Amino acid sequence: MTPDWRLPWQGRVDALDGEAGWRWHQVVEPWQAGGRPGVALLGLASDEGVRRNQGRPGAALGPQALRRMLANLPVHRPLPLYDAGDVPCTDGQLEAAQDTYARQGAAVLDDGQLLLGLGGGHEIGWASYQAFSRSAAWAAGGSLAIVNFDAHFDLRLAPQASSGTPFRQALDHAEAGGRTVAYHCVGISAAANTRALFSHAESRGVRWLADDTLAAHTLPQHAEALAQWLQGFDHVYLTLCLDVLPAPVAPGVSAPAARGVGLEVLEPLVKAVAGCGRLRVADIAELCPPHDIDHRTARTAARLAWQIVSAWQAARDGGPAA
Repeated sequence: MTPDWRLPWQGRVDALDGEAGWRWHQVVEPWQAGGRPGVALLGLASDEGVRRNQGRPGAALGPQALRRMLANLPVHRPLPLYDAGDVPCTDGQLEAAQDTYARQGAAVLDDGQLLLGLGGGHEIGWASYQAFSRSAAWAAGGSLAIVNFDAHFDLRLAPQASSGTPFRQALDHAEAGGRTVAYHCVGISAAANTRALFSHAESRGVRWLADDTLAAHTLPQHAEALAQWLQGFDHVYLTLCLDVLPAPVAPGVSAPAARGVGLEVLEPLVKAVAGCGRLRVADIAELCPPHDIDHRTARTAARLAWQIVSAWQAARDGGPAA
């Protein structure tokens, strides 16, 4: 970690409240192997995948913008919180950056931490999957469920890896290695995915929920079905692309959604996955600060990250999530 790692970790201090008034910026520490198990943040400062996928750039600035919004969040229950830094993507070398992220992420996982990735474009999906595939937990066996909250399948067939290819890469890798990996997308937009993508999703056994089926009155049935599906897997990877949200809520993304899934529906589903008791890896992708009006997207991303950590902690330690 560089000496300036603390720059985004600034915020309010309520000294008179003691530990009950602590916020994330007051407890975060640089990650070093051997610490108490908790949550470790690792950023992929890249928008090369977005550029290759013909999206608007700027997501490389996402990890630091997200840290600034995470800094002021409250600590409701003590939990070791670590910052493992950022992996930059330089000179368009996306594959090298993903490999470096995977190596560092695997080390974090083998240290007993929950890996929470900060994007960056959704090319972080392939990097996060690789991190888990190289971990001791994956080497010990078991099946993996990938739950992607996203308007897009990200199953593109392309000559180069991009932000649109990570889950095709993951499914191909699992198939080649004879491992059980299942993929479930929540928030898919029929208007944002071609017939070819739907056909490929069907051929690979992908499950999905369309954005226009996700509403307050359908939330209980979808949450129950998702929870039941997750029971069939030993490990869970949760990945959240911020373009699953409506554009007024999340304007600062690579491809803003014309419809999206409202936060009041998305958040309970995210918490259900994070709190399943088998979450190993999570990440939040596509935060694009240059297009983020009033930091709306970064604030929403921080809230969702906080909910992921809270639900995961409640499942690990017992008791309700904050």
